[in-house]
Amino acid sequence: MRYAPRLHVVLHEPEIPPNAGNVGRTCVAIAAKMWLVRPLGFQIDDYYLRRAGLDYWDELEWEVADSWPDLVQRLAAAGAGGMWMFSARATRTYTSVSYQPGDVLVFGKESAGLPREITSAHPDRLLTIPSRPQVRSLNLSNCAAIVAYEALRQWDGTA
Repeated sequence: MRYAPRLHVVLHEPEIPPNAGNVGRTCVAIAAKMWLVRPLGFQIDDYYLRRAGLDYWDELEWEVADSWPDLVQRLAAAGAGGMWMFSARATRTYTSVSYQPGDVLVFGKESAGLPREITSAHPDRLLTIPSRPQVRSLNLSNCAAIVAYEALRQWDGTA
Protein backbone atom coordinates (compact mmCIF):
# COMPACT_ATOMS: atom_id res chain seq x y z
CA MET A 1 0.00 0.00 0.00
CA ARG A 2 1.36 3.41 -1.01
CA TYR A 3 -0.69 5.30 1.61
CA ALA A 4 -3.58 4.76 3.98
CA PRO A 5 -6.63 6.35 2.33
CA ARG A 6 -8.19 9.34 4.08
CA LEU A 7 -11.23 9.06 1.79
CA HIS A 8 -12.62 6.64 -0.76
CA VAL A 9 -13.78 8.14 -4.06
CA VAL A 10 -16.08 5.91 -6.10
CA LEU A 11 -16.81 6.40 -9.79
CA HIS A 12 -19.85 4.26 -10.59
CA GLU A 13 -19.72 3.17 -14.23
CA PRO A 14 -17.52 6.05 -15.45
CA GLU A 15 -17.57 6.67 -19.18
CA ILE A 16 -14.90 9.27 -19.96
CA PRO A 17 -11.25 8.30 -19.41
CA PRO A 18 -9.87 11.82 -18.76
CA ASN A 19 -12.41 12.31 -15.97
CA ALA A 20 -11.25 9.13 -14.24
CA GLY A 21 -7.63 10.14 -14.78
CA ASN A 22 -8.22 13.56 -13.26
CA VAL A 23 -10.05 12.04 -10.28
CA GLY A 24 -7.09 9.70 -9.83
CA ARG A 25 -4.73 12.66 -9.73
CA THR A 26 -6.90 14.36 -7.10
CA CYS A 27 -6.92 11.15 -5.07
CA VAL A 28 -3.12 11.04 -5.04
CA ALA A 29 -3.02 14.70 -3.99
CA ILE A 30 -5.22 14.11 -0.94
CA ALA A 31 -4.37 10.47 -0.08
CA ALA A 32 -7.74 9.08 -1.18
CA LYS A 33 -8.39 5.71 -2.78
CA MET A 34 -10.20 5.62 -6.12
CA TRP A 35 -12.71 2.86 -6.82
CA LEU A 36 -14.06 2.20 -10.32
CA VAL A 37 -17.29 0.20 -10.62
CA ARG A 38 -17.89 -1.77 -13.82
CA PRO A 39 -18.95 -1.51 -16.51
CA LEU A 40 -16.37 1.08 -17.48
CA GLY A 41 -16.61 3.17 -20.63
CA PHE A 42 -12.89 2.63 -21.27
CA GLN A 43 -10.05 0.19 -20.76
CA ILE A 44 -7.90 0.58 -17.65
CA ASP A 45 -4.86 0.95 -19.90
CA ASP A 46 -6.60 3.65 -21.99
CA TYR A 47 -4.16 6.28 -23.22
CA TYR A 48 -6.44 9.15 -22.23
CA LEU A 49 -6.95 7.78 -18.72
CA ARG A 50 -3.21 7.54 -18.18
CA ARG A 51 -2.60 10.89 -19.89
CA ALA A 52 -5.00 12.70 -17.54
CA GLY A 53 -3.36 11.02 -14.54
CA LEU A 54 0.09 11.68 -15.97
CA ASP A 55 2.93 10.30 -13.91
CA TYR A 56 0.73 10.19 -10.78
CA TRP A 57 -0.98 6.94 -11.76
CA ASP A 58 1.78 4.81 -10.23
CA GLU A 59 1.22 6.61 -6.92
CA LEU A 60 -2.54 6.00 -6.87
CA GLU A 61 -4.31 3.56 -4.55
CA TRP A 62 -7.14 2.17 -6.68
CA GLU A 63 -9.32 -0.87 -7.31
CA VAL A 64 -11.96 -1.95 -9.76
CA ALA A 65 -15.18 -3.56 -8.48
CA ASP A 66 -17.28 -5.73 -10.76
CA SER A 67 -20.63 -4.42 -9.48
CA TRP A 68 -22.29 -2.23 -6.85
CA PRO A 69 -22.77 -5.19 -4.43
CA ASP A 70 -19.13 -6.17 -4.94
CA LEU A 71 -18.04 -2.60 -4.15
CA VAL A 72 -20.16 -2.42 -0.99
CA GLN A 73 -18.71 -5.70 0.25
CA ARG A 74 -15.13 -4.65 -0.48
CA LEU A 75 -15.57 -1.24 1.16
CA ALA A 76 -16.90 -2.92 4.29
CA ALA A 77 -13.92 -5.28 4.32
CA ALA A 78 -11.61 -2.26 3.97
CA GLY A 79 -13.21 -0.61 6.99
CA ALA A 80 -14.55 2.34 5.01
CA GLY A 81 -16.76 4.88 6.76
CA GLY A 82 -20.05 6.52 5.87
CA MET A 83 -21.17 6.69 2.27
CA TRP A 84 -22.16 10.00 0.63
CA MET A 85 -23.76 9.94 -2.82
CA PHE A 86 -23.90 12.86 -5.21
CA SER A 87 -26.66 13.83 -7.60
CA ALA A 88 -27.77 16.97 -9.41
CA ARG A 89 -31.31 15.99 -8.31
CA ALA A 90 -30.54 16.04 -4.57
CA THR A 91 -31.64 18.95 -2.40
CA ARG A 92 -29.15 18.74 0.48
CA THR A 93 -25.82 20.45 -0.26
CA TYR A 94 -22.39 18.86 0.08
CA THR A 95 -21.39 21.53 2.63
CA SER A 96 -24.24 20.65 5.01
CA VAL A 97 -22.65 17.46 6.37
CA SER A 98 -19.61 16.61 8.47
CA TYR A 99 -17.24 14.33 6.62
CA GLN A 100 -15.17 11.85 8.57
CA PRO A 101 -11.86 10.23 7.68
CA GLY A 102 -12.57 7.02 5.79
CA ASP A 103 -15.84 8.27 4.30
CA VAL A 104 -16.88 7.16 0.83
CA LEU A 105 -17.81 9.71 -1.86
CA VAL A 106 -19.88 8.13 -4.65
CA PHE A 107 -20.31 9.73 -8.08
CA GLY A 108 -22.34 8.38 -10.99
CA LYS A 109 -21.54 8.10 -14.65
CA GLU A 110 -21.30 11.25 -16.70
CA SER A 111 -24.36 10.70 -18.91
CA ALA A 112 -26.89 9.63 -16.28
CA GLY A 113 -25.53 9.95 -12.74
CA LEU A 114 -26.21 7.27 -10.16
CA PRO A 115 -28.99 4.75 -10.80
CA ARG A 116 -32.25 5.43 -8.95
CA GLU A 117 -32.11 2.02 -7.25
CA ILE A 118 -28.93 3.15 -5.49
CA THR A 119 -30.01 6.70 -4.64
CA SER A 120 -33.53 5.73 -3.55
CA ALA A 121 -32.09 3.18 -1.11
CA HIS A 122 -30.08 5.94 0.63
CA PRO A 123 -32.06 9.22 0.44
CA ASP A 124 -30.51 10.49 3.69
CA ARG A 125 -27.02 10.13 2.17
CA LEU A 126 -27.74 12.01 -1.08
CA LEU A 127 -26.01 15.37 -1.64
CA THR A 128 -25.67 17.94 -4.39
CA ILE A 129 -23.26 20.67 -5.44
CA PRO A 130 -25.43 23.71 -6.16
CA SER A 131 -25.33 25.38 -9.54
CA ARG A 132 -27.55 27.66 -11.57
CA PRO A 133 -30.48 26.02 -13.40
CA GLN A 134 -28.85 26.80 -16.74
CA VAL A 135 -26.31 24.05 -15.98
CA ARG A 136 -27.63 20.47 -15.96
CA SER A 137 -24.60 19.18 -14.06
CA LEU A 138 -20.94 19.85 -13.36
CA ASN A 139 -18.01 17.86 -14.73
CA LEU A 140 -17.43 14.62 -12.83
CA SER A 141 -13.78 15.27 -12.02
CA ASN A 142 -14.60 18.80 -10.83
CA CYS A 143 -17.31 17.46 -8.54
CA ALA A 144 -15.00 14.89 -6.99
CA ALA A 145 -12.36 17.56 -6.35
CA ILE A 146 -14.85 20.04 -4.88
CA VAL A 147 -16.23 17.54 -2.38
CA ALA A 148 -12.89 15.92 -1.49
CA TYR A 149 -11.32 19.27 -0.70
CA GLU A 150 -14.36 20.25 1.37
CA ALA A 151 -13.71 17.17 3.50
CA LEU A 152 -10.07 18.20 3.94
CA ARG A 153 -11.11 21.77 4.78
CA GLN A 154 -13.40 20.46 7.50
CA TRP A 155 -10.66 18.34 9.02
CA ASP A 156 -7.65 20.60 9.04
CA GLY A 157 -7.06 21.86 5.54
CA THR A 158 -3.99 19.75 4.88
CA ALA A 159 -3.47 16.87 2.51
